[in-house]
Amino acid sequence: MSTTESPMAHLTPEQIEGIAAELGAIHDEVFAELGDRDRRYIVSMIEMHRRLVVLSRVILLFSRAKPAWLAGTGMLSLAKILENMEIGHNVMHGQWDWMNDPQINSSTWDWDSASTPAAWKHSHNYVHHTYTNIRGKDKDLGYEIMRIDPHQPWHPVYLLQPFYNVLLMMLFEWGVAFHDLDLDAVRSGEKSQKDVLYELKGIWGKAWRQILKDYIAWPLMSAGASAAVAYAVGPPKVSRWDRLRRRGPSRVQHAASVASRAYNRTVAADAAANLIRNLWSYSIIFCGHFPDQTYTFSQEETENETTGGRYVRQLIGAANIEGGPFFHVMSGNLGYQVEHHLYPDMPSTRYGEIAPKVREICERYDLPYNTGPLGKQLAMVHRTIIRLAFPGGKVRPKPGPYRGEKVRTSGERETALAA
Repeated sequence: MSTTESPMAHLTPEQIEGIAAELGAIHDEVFAELGDRDRRYIVSMIEMHRRLVVLSRVILLFSRAKPAWLAGTGMLSLAKILENMEIGHNVMHGQWDWMNDPQINSSTWDWDSASTPAAWKHSHNYVHHTYTNIRGKDKDLGYEIMRIDPHQPWHPVYLLQPFYNVLLMMLFEWGVAFHDLDLDAVRSGEKSQKDVLYELKGIWGKAWRQILKDYIAWPLMSAGASAAVAYAVGPPKVSRWDRLRRRGPSRVQHAASVASRAYNRTVAADAAANLIRNLWSYSIIFCGHFPDQTYTFSQEETENETTGGRYVRQLIGAANIEGGPFFHVMSGNLGYQVEHHLYPDMPSTRYGEIAPKVREICERYDLPYNTGPLGKQLAMVHRTIIRLAFPGGKVRPKPGPYRGEKVRTSGERETALAA
């Protein structure tokens, strides 16, 4: 069964408030038992990230050998993904504020991304999570540059969106940084010139720190370490004839040459790691918000919205991605995007535990529970972006009510067995 009618249409006000009570109870139950197990998890993730960074940088010192460059770049990519998704995104959501740790706290955390924490928390935590999928209010609905819903009016500029979508994939952290600026408010004059200049200054300051770290500081450290080793070892031996003709490099020349190559290889490694992180972040975030399964809402539909109505809107406006434990850690547990939108302040490790309870509520109230494998969700996202680049376009069929799970991820099977 598929339908484009909002699943809320068949719910009575009493049922909607019943859903609110049940989903609220899940939230309260989890927060009542948060403790040392949860604290150990986030601390271990931060420590793992730091170990990955140190190890990758050490390996990249030997990047003259291609296997070492590939291993170091791969490890650095994993570190950046882990820091961006499971640590930075979730800490700045306030998921770990309950620990009252001055370092692991949404008010103090900064991340390895071009976005400033303050701008990101306003555009994402407040605007997006408050007005999720409300057309004209949720700035993440197409990121103000793409038509991803047939209700959006078409404009000739959207003909180019399949092309600049590729650029957004590759430069995702920079796209998000400028998205946080809220270009619509700038164009309409709602944001003052003073505020714009202040935020641009913040973006430039964060951008410069990112550029300095990845493309100047780390490469210089690699170059310096490589030059020191090269100078101590000396240039490669040359024949007696070449020495007589003074054709071999001096010790200083050899060290300078090695340093230059080390600098370039480290720049390439950092650029590759940032590219991989951007592609991964884009894929996870777009799959959680823009597949054909998700619902969007008019502002009229959400007028006088109750707590239950907000819960249902969050539930049917997001889509999950199926995967195993490693996938969920590297996606910041945003494979559970439905649960994340219901409880953005809940520690991400708990989403897999509560997912069966959320599905059971969906089944009893005839609500959809949107989920699918990464390949399927990503294919739907790109199909939508390409189709809606052109005029017209119809709302795609939506999934019908959830009728029980067909496949469980390995993590959820373990949770169910333990229960």
